[in-house]
Amino acid sequence: MPEAENERIEELLNRLTHEEKVSLLAGSGRWSTVPIDRVGIPRLKVTDGPNGARGEDENHGLTSACFPAGVALAATWDVDLVAEIGGALAEEARAKGAHVLLAPTVNTQRYPRAGRSFECFSEDPYLTSRMAVAYISGLQTRGVGACIKHFVCNDAEFERRSMSSDVDERALHEVYLAPFRAAVQEARPWCVMSGYNRINGTYASEHPLLLDVLKGEWGFDGIVMSDWGGTYGETTPVGGLDLEMPGPARWMAAEHVDAAIASGDLSEERLDDKVRRLLRLLARTGALGAAGPSPERADDRPEHRALARRAAAESIVLLQNRGGMLPLDPGASAHIAVIGDLAAHTPIMGGGSAEVNAHYAVSVLEGIRAAAGSGTKISYEIGAVTHAAPPPLEACFVTADDGAPGFTVEYYANPDHAGAPVRSFTTSKSRLFWRSRGDGFVEYHEFSARFRGTFTPERAGEHLLTLGAIGGVTRLILDGEPLLSGGPDPETAPTALSVTLDLRAGVSHELVVEFASVGESRFRMLEVGHEPPLPPDTIERAAEAARSADAAVVVVGLGGEWEGEMLDRPDLRLPGSQDDLVASVAAANRNTVVLVAAGSPVEMPWADDVASIAQIWYGGQETGNAVADVLFGLADASGRLPVTFPKVLEDAPVPELTIRSPGHNVYEDGVFVGYRSYDRDGVEPRFAFGHGLSYTSFAYRDLAATADPGGVRVTATIENTGDRAGSEVVQLYVGSPARLGSHPLQELKGFRKVHLDPGEAATVDFVLTVDDLSWYDGDGWRCDPGEYEVRVGRSSRDIRLTGLVEVPAPS
Repeated sequence: MPEAENERIEELLNRLTHEEKVSLLAGSGRWSTVPIDRVGIPRLKVTDGPNGARGEDENHGLTSACFPAGVALAATWDVDLVAEIGGALAEEARAKGAHVLLAPTVNTQRYPRAGRSFECFSEDPYLTSRMAVAYISGLQTRGVGACIKHFVCNDAEFERRSMSSDVDERALHEVYLAPFRAAVQEARPWCVMSGYNRINGTYASEHPLLLDVLKGEWGFDGIVMSDWGGTYGETTPVGGLDLEMPGPARWMAAEHVDAAIASGDLSEERLDDKVRRLLRLLARTGALGAAGPSPERADDRPEHRALARRAAAESIVLLQNRGGMLPLDPGASAHIAVIGDLAAHTPIMGGGSAEVNAHYAVSVLEGIRAAAGSGTKISYEIGAVTHAAPPPLEACFVTADDGAPGFTVEYYANPDHAGAPVRSFTTSKSRLFWRSRGDGFVEYHEFSARFRGTFTPERAGEHLLTLGAIGGVTRLILDGEPLLSGGPDPETAPTALSVTLDLRAGVSHELVVEFASVGESRFRMLEVGHEPPLPPDTIERAAEAARSADAAVVVVGLGGEWEGEMLDRPDLRLPGSQDDLVASVAAANRNTVVLVAAGSPVEMPWADDVASIAQIWYGGQETGNAVADVLFGLADASGRLPVTFPKVLEDAPVPELTIRSPGHNVYEDGVFVGYRSYDRDGVEPRFAFGHGLSYTSFAYRDLAATADPGGVRVTATIENTGDRAGSEVVQLYVGSPARLGSHPLQELKGFRKVHLDPGEAATVDFVLTVDDLSWYDGDGWRCDPGEYEVRVGRSSRDIRLTGLVEVPAPS
């Protein structure tokens, strides 16, 4: 930072009173810090990511671009592309008036059932590091701060606010801290978010790692903020946390800060350091001296659309392609049967803080129809539903007062729907959240809302309507008749009501839903669900459609109901009857393609019975177009797995959390996370880490490895031996034969994504430093001299070239 800026920060710091300094240690509301108008300190605004910039109001806010989820970005293995997305996300954050994007998530995909795996990049610390550095660099180059999260070992959702991740020092440093270390030392993020969890018994927001390692050893000079509500006691001000979110202050309130100062646990110098870091962040983002955050905008940019489509296409991993069935040739496929609830309602993002109000969403069915052309018949069958509970009532069945799809919603500044509404919106959502007090246009602890719309069923038959609520009294009224009502209720036990109605297709009904806030909860929710009638033989109908088609494309997977915050998956199976659906379609048509829309592995008992399988992840707003690009060969299949897919849950290194005592999850796998454990135990995965097929073929040759006291250089030549252009991800793994047993067989230490035309060859060059070859022995990092094996290939289980190199002692 320029010296003049540092002087300005010190001048502001010196002008602040003690009370003003303390006020800056917590937010003013859900998304902003406290302004100090007297000295010209504006509020700092943050917004949720990591695959978009949501803005302040998740219920009625403006739309945003939705990019692929973190795991999908890692599946591209393309650091330049991820940096581009970081830059686009900076533009999105600025459009929402935000200075900081709460992203990226750099936790480790250790536990395959973890609810937020889709947000994380990988099971491997090196791949996670490279993705994180690229993402942060792209974001901050455009003047928006990155807030990397969740520091550290926040790797499951089960009891996340109390669970202790008990991990040994070696695994902590080599696996879980490693991506944070690389991000901090190479990309220099401006913010770090602490996790909800405890680490070896101490809450992350109070853990000595914040001072000793993050700010001390690594020299982090940015701000450490809590996860939302992730502070737990009076000792919070004493540690390395700088900003408690959201506001108003709880444990960073003046009474606790002043008590810590009076006891000598918190010095005035440390208090100044916390405030100085916030001022530095304001300066870095250009907020210092500005009037304040700008108004929010919805910028649906053509270049963001194109980037989102390219990224989603590059993320798709072709897992299996028997007989070269893919790419499909529209000219040779007169009839394609598209099957699955998720084909028409493709999930483009996971649940929780990763959700944004997307500009639009292209389903797989829409993408295939657009790409196939008029000469190909596209039929559709739902096959099997995926949800556990009736999904939110779709806006396409409801019309608001202004004629737009959705509800007219009116808010009242009292719990009785009394007087004139203070604000009115049209919303396309039938699931809404209110997460904090005093933020927005009403006080969320004392408000009411009424939703009105004209409900017109598309199909005749029995329609199930449901009403769910947390933190309030609610009722549903149809054509003037109250049908459902309930509440109040505790925060953890939502009201769940339902009614079944025999309705006629095309006949409209006046639907009103009311909600009245009750109590002091920080979280409130309202959801109107709708299950339209379905024929009893949906799987049979899907199989019949497949039988008459040239090819069948079945879309299965999960979605935000199964992958999101505050829940882990019960198992790795596809929910509902999706496995039966795939089996029936595959029996009817041997040319069956299965597309899996999920952010983590699923079991595939039907894998041997289908021709092709592709993992499409949560690809963002352009998912359907990107899938069509890959299916029809307009884009190469160039994604590679950033996580290992087991055949069954029991094959995974961590099928269950290891709860040895209440509140303690023991990381018994140590450094053997992901593919390292499969290698050690000789377990054959369904699909290996790094795996992914292409529409062309590649040959590997001419491996060379040389070493000196500064590290190792490895080169290899890759040639496209197929008849079409394609991209290959060349992966470098390193192991030390002398250290086997206590060390992994191999560890990813380099990769390159290269695009080659038919017959073209390229030499790929890797340079490994001493740090790349080091391990943590409990007291610090060490690099052992001796013989190392370098392994170059297409995945952790498809090694094409191997060689030995003698590494001398570091100089």
